[in-house]
Amino acid sequence: MGTLSKADEAILKAQLQDAVISCNDRCLYQSAKWAAELLNSLPSADDDGSATDIDSPMSDEPIPPRTPVGSGRNDPVESNLEAREAHKYLLAKSYFDCREYDRCAAVFLAGNIPRDFEMPTSTPLATARPSSKGKAKMGTPTKAKVSYDPLRRLSQKALFLALYAKYLAGEKKMNEQSEMILGPADGAAAHNKELPGISAILQEWFANVPSSGRESQGWLEYLYGIILARGRNDKQALEYFIKSVHLYQYNWGAWQELCNLIGTLEELTAVVPRLPRNLMTFIFHVYASQELYQATEQIHGQLSQILSCFPSSAFLKTQQALLHYHAKNFDEAEQIFSDLLVSDPYRIDGLDSYSNILYVMGMRPKLAFLAQVATATDKFRPETCCVVGNYYSLKLEHEKAIMYFRRALTLNRSFLSAWTLMGHEWIEKHNTHAAIESYRRAVDINRKDYRAWYGLGQTYEYLDLHSYALFYYQRAAALRPYDPKLWMAVGQCFGRVGKYANGIRAYKRALVAGSYVDNPEASLVSGEGSSLGGGVLDPEVLYQIALFYERLEDMPECAAYMEMVLAQEEGPEYEEGSGEASGGVGVTATTSKARLWLARWEFIRGMYQRSMELANELCQDGVEVEEAKALVRDIRARIESERNEGRT
Repeated sequence: MGTLSKADEAILKAQLQDAVISCNDRCLYQSAKWAAELLNSLPSADDDGSATDIDSPMSDEPIPPRTPVGSGRNDPVESNLEAREAHKYLLAKSYFDCREYDRCAAVFLAGNIPRDFEMPTSTPLATARPSSKGKAKMGTPTKAKVSYDPLRRLSQKALFLALYAKYLAGEKKMNEQSEMILGPADGAAAHNKELPGISAILQEWFANVPSSGRESQGWLEYLYGIILARGRNDKQALEYFIKSVHLYQYNWGAWQELCNLIGTLEELTAVVPRLPRNLMTFIFHVYASQELYQATEQIHGQLSQILSCFPSSAFLKTQQALLHYHAKNFDEAEQIFSDLLVSDPYRIDGLDSYSNILYVMGMRPKLAFLAQVATATDKFRPETCCVVGNYYSLKLEHEKAIMYFRRALTLNRSFLSAWTLMGHEWIEKHNTHAAIESYRRAVDINRKDYRAWYGLGQTYEYLDLHSYALFYYQRAAALRPYDPKLWMAVGQCFGRVGKYANGIRAYKRALVAGSYVDNPEASLVSGEGSSLGGGVLDPEVLYQIALFYERLEDMPECAAYMEMVLAQEEGPEYEEGSGEASGGVGVTATTSKARLWLARWEFIRGMYQRSMELANELCQDGVEVEEAKALVRDIRARIESERNEGRT
C-alpha cells in the first residue's frame, strides 16, 4: 500500500464522508466516530499552505460528488421506500436518540416482533408448565411465525433501525435485571429476551430477499451476525460478518465483531483471503494482528504504510502503541500515548491501556495525572474507572481499586480490562473464588486475553490444583508462544505433576522464546542444548532443566546443563584486548547452586581436583559458603584416606 494519488484520496474522502452519514443515520455512533476521525486524519490542503482563499470562487481540485456507498439511493426500490417513510424515520430516530428504544422500534414494527418465541432454557420444576399432548416439550422453543408482508413495505434502513433499537432495549433490560457485579445472583441466566424475535424477523427477511428483487446493503447482515454471536453461533456469525463487509466496507463495527470471532493466527490467515481487497481489509489485518499480540516487523511495516496515508490518526497511533506494549517496549508505547494525550487531551479511548503501561513502569506521578485528566473529562466512562483503579492498585489500596473496577463493569459489563484487572486485585486480597470468577468472565468476553488465562493458572496454582493450572497456562502460552514467562509457568506445573520430560520441553521453549524473539522460526533441538547460539540464556531456566534431568536420572545431561548455567556468568562474548567477558549475568544464587551441584557431582565421580576448584570458587563468591566448606573438608578427608590406603 503506497501513498494515495489525488484522485484516490478524493474518492476515499467522499466514501468516508458517506460512511459517517450512513452510520449516523443508523445510530451506529461508534462506527461513525471512527470513520469521522479517519476522515479528518487525511492530510488536507491546509497542511502545505496550498489551500485557496476562502473568498475564491474556484478551488485547486474539484470536489467529487458524494458517493452513496451505503444508502439506498442506487436502488430505486429502496429509494422510494426511504422517501415514503422519511417522516416516520425522523420520528423513530428521535426516539432512539432519546434512548426510548421500544418506542423507536414500535414506529415501524408495532406488533410484528413475536413475543411467544422463548430461548431454550432449563425451566425449574416449581415454575414449569404442565406438558400436554400435542404441545412442544419443555425447554424446546416453538418456531416464531413472522409474516413477510409488513417487512416488504419497509426499507432496509428503517428495518435495521427498528431491530437495532429492539436489540438495545433487550440489552438494557438484561442489565437492569442483573445483580450487583460479582453479587450472590450475578452470572445467573440473564439473557437478552429480544434476540429470538429479532432473529426470526431477520431469517424471514433473508429467506424472501432473493425472490423480491431487492439488493441487500450489508447492514442487516451485520445485525444478524451480532444476534448469532450473542447466541454462541460463532461459525454462522462469521459468515454473516464477511457478507456484511463485502456489501458495505466502512462499517467499522462489523470489522470489530469479525475480529472478536477470530481466536488464533491460523483463523485470521484463513479469513483474510475471503475478505474484499481494499483499504479496510488492510486496516483490519493490522488491528486483528495486534489483538492477537503479533508485534512483528511485518505488522509494524504495514501499520507504517497506513500511517503514511493517515498521519494524524489517533486510532492507528493507538494500535502502534499497543504493538510496542505487547512486545514489552514500554518506553516507546508510553511515548506514543503521551503524545496522543497532548494532541487530544479529551480523548478517553485507550487510556486504560496507557494506565497499564504506566502501572508496569511504576510511573505513579504520571498515572495520578492521567487519572485526574480522565476524571475531569468524563468520570463515568469505563476507561476512566480503570485508570483510577490502576492508580489505587499502584498505591496498594486494593479495596479502592476493586471499587473502581466494579464501577467500570457497572457501566459496561463487557469491558474486558476491568474484569482482568479486578481479578488481579482479588489475588492480592487472597480471594481466590472472586479472582477465578473475574478471570472467567474475562475469557468469556474475549478468549484471546492471555492475561486472564495466565491469571486463572496462577490462582489454581495458589490453590495447589496444578493440573487445572497447567491447562490454563497452556492456553496462555498458545496465545503468546514467544513469551518465556508463560512457558516457564507451564514447565513448573509439569514438574509439580511429575511429568518431567514434558517440563523439560516447556522450559526449552522458554529458552527459545527468550533467545529468538526476533526469529519466530527458531527451534531448540532436544539434547545437549549446544545449538542455542549466541546470547545469554536465563540461568534459572537452565537450572530447572538440569533438575528435571536429575529427576529422570539422566545425570550426564543434568551435568551438561549445570555447566551451561555456569557459562552464563561470563556470557558468550569477550571484549577485544581486555580479555574480559561482556554480557554475562555474573555470580547469582542460581549459578552458585549449580556450582555446588557440580562440585558434589565431581566429588562422587572421583574428580577431586575439579571438585576442589568449584568448592573454592564458592567460598570466594560468598554464596553457599558453609556447604562449600563442608565439601572441601570431605574432599580433603577422602584424598587423605586414599593416600593412607595407598601406603598400606
